[in-house]
Formats: sequence, C-alpha cells, structure tokens
Amino acid sequence: MTNPNTPEPEQVEDLIEEAEAVAAEAADAEAEAEVDADAAPETDEGEQDDVEKQLAERTEDLQRVSAEYANYRRRTERERAAIAEHAKAAFATELLPLLDDLDLAEQHGDLNEGPLKAFADKLRGVVTAQRVQAFGAEGDTFDPETHEAVQDLSSGDDKVIGTVLRKGYRVGDRLVRNAMVIIADPAEEPAEDNE
Repeated sequence: MTNPNTPEPEQVEDLIEEAEAVAAEAADAEAEAEVDADAAPETDEGEQDDVEKQLAERTEDLQRVSAEYANYRRRTERERAAIAEHAKAAFATELLPLLDDLDLAEQHGDLNEGPLKAFADKLRGVVTAQRVQAFGAEGDTFDPETHEAVQDLSSGDDKVIGTVLRKGYRVGDRLVRNAMVIIADPAEEPAEDNE
C-alpha cells in the first residue's frame, strides 16, 4: 500500500530542516551581499547568481518534500479510516447471530421486562454506537442490491418488501449482510369517496 520511494516522516522532517537551514543561509548571504553591494558596488555577480540559484533549488526541494509529506499523511489517514471501517464490519458480522436471536426473543415477548431486556438494550446501544444500522422493513421498496429475495409474490413491476425473514445490516456505507425478504405488491391505498 505504501510507496517504497516515499520517505519516512523522520526523513521528511530532516529534509525540511536542512532545506530551511540552506534557505536561511542563502537569505543571510543575500543580506550580506546587499550590505556589501552598498559598501562596495563591485560585487561578484556570478557568486550572487549562484546563491540565488541554490536558494531557488532548495526552496523547490522544500516545497516538493512538504507536498510529499502532506500526501503521505492524507494517504495514511485514509488507510487508517478504511481499516477501522473494516474492523467495525468484522465486529458486526460476529454479532449478527446474537442480534437475530434478540429479534426473535422480542417477537415472542421474552424481552418485555427483566434482565434479558436490559442486556438487549445495552447490546443494541453498543451496536448503534459502532454505526451498525439494520435495514429492510415491511413496505420498503425492494432493492436487489441490498435485499435477498427468497420468494416473489408480486405481479407488477412495483415491488415492495412483504415479509422480512432476516434483517440486513450495514456499517456506515459498507453492506455487512443483505436482508432476506419475501417480495409483494405495494399495498393498495383505499380510495377516498368524494361524495
């Protein structure tokens, strides 16, 4: 993932310090040259050109190294964020069977009160804090990218979720598990009488 030509942060800092030192020396030399020019107008123009050329080269090196270091920091920050998202997704994948069991217990009324309800609430709080979100509710529009259709009971082109057999989960934008659903037709909205 990392470029072998990219210097380490310590090397970058050393190069920056060296370039700044050379730039300071060049600035001092230029200041002395100006003082000397005032005192003795017969200054060696070639020497001054060399100093200015060296200053320009060092300034260019400093800018290049600074840009490389900034790119390196951005790249490592992106990699760090991607690794964290991957770890959260792996964590969520391990918890999915437990969340499924809690959903079943809730459907049967076992989580109405007592210590199991407190445990379920705490676990769901931890899962929510990690940005794990459930999706796939009855009546939602069917999306073949995120829903796994087990059965299609619809007759038209408009398809909605009729029954959710297993919730789907995502961590941020990353899909962890597809929702397992049965597809149905959209519910007919009752016609209003205008009488």
